[in-house]
Amino acid sequence: MKQAMLAGLIALMVGAGAAAAATTWETGGKTMGTWYQVKVAYTPDQALDGLKNEIEQGLAQDNTLLSTWRPDSTLSRFNGYAGTQAQPIPEGMALVIRTALQVAEKTQGAMDITVGPLVNLWGFGPGGVPTHTPDAAAIAAARQQVGWRHLHLSERDGKAWLQKDLPSLYVDLSTVGEGYAADRLAALMARHGITNYLVSVGGAVVTRGKSASGQPWKVAIQQPTDKQTRIEAIVDLQGHGISTAGSYRNYYQRDGRRLSHIIDPASGQPISHHLVSATVIANTALQADAWDTGLMVLGPERAKALALREGLAVYLIIASDNGFISWQSPAFARYLVGATAH
Repeated sequence: MKQAMLAGLIALMVGAGAAAAATTWETGGKTMGTWYQVKVAYTPDQALDGLKNEIEQGLAQDNTLLSTWRPDSTLSRFNGYAGTQAQPIPEGMALVIRTALQVAEKTQGAMDITVGPLVNLWGFGPGGVPTHTPDAAAIAAARQQVGWRHLHLSERDGKAWLQKDLPSLYVDLSTVGEGYAADRLAALMARHGITNYLVSVGGAVVTRGKSASGQPWKVAIQQPTDKQTRIEAIVDLQGHGISTAGSYRNYYQRDGRRLSHIIDPASGQPISHHLVSATVIANTALQADAWDTGLMVLGPERAKALALREGLAVYLIIASDNGFISWQSPAFARYLVGATAH
């Protein structure tokens, strides 16, 4: 069995048997500050000429739309606008923001795409790690610039409009951009009539059909350790999207604390509970990508309660004094095909 690393997930490729009628075509590279991967199980009558170029063009378009690192992106131009009048935005950007705001409502603001000032304050933005832990005054000042309820999405005249009632509001879509890009890759496959594929961008994955071996694509959830090949559970997505968020990779140590890149908007500080990984399977990778971050902020007990209330397919990994404890929602069970006993 071969495996390919994703962020928090592992794509498992069972070796093709002698009777397999398909071959695997694959490509990958860097995008959005992470890695993408595309695998297609194809037969000799399928023409894939030019597919790699279309993939890269599509990902470049996504980056031009959603990047906060590019000053010329659509999102950066909106962030740079210091007014409160509604601005027209492309439908793709509207879809991402609409999904994020819906999850923000469900999570009572745990998922907040305006949390950027706090992320930057704690050293997980372009400015790098601060020399000192932010004090209460700095945190309070940053929190005054944060709040998803200051962002308003509307539609009129067949167009999407985005408005901020706080001129300095800064929108960061990095928590959901990977899911959006993965869904766009899946849509590209569909336009080409490709029905057997696995696509991933960072920690977001979408699969359809079967691998070249004739078996369903399988994706493994990694154990939250520095050993990236440790497998926690294996799932068959059955045509859905999956995304994992975790606090165990992007962090630094300061003043005896392990500071995660996942910031709780309510406290203005990095999360400090024992939930270290949240995986969500949903109809789209974008939806899964929005939910996993919100669940990570909520922590284990509130995340469990929300998953049950909303009927979400969720797999949580929680740190304890005796190692890791896993929890899965009833809706997740239908996708599970293998698990590691603790």
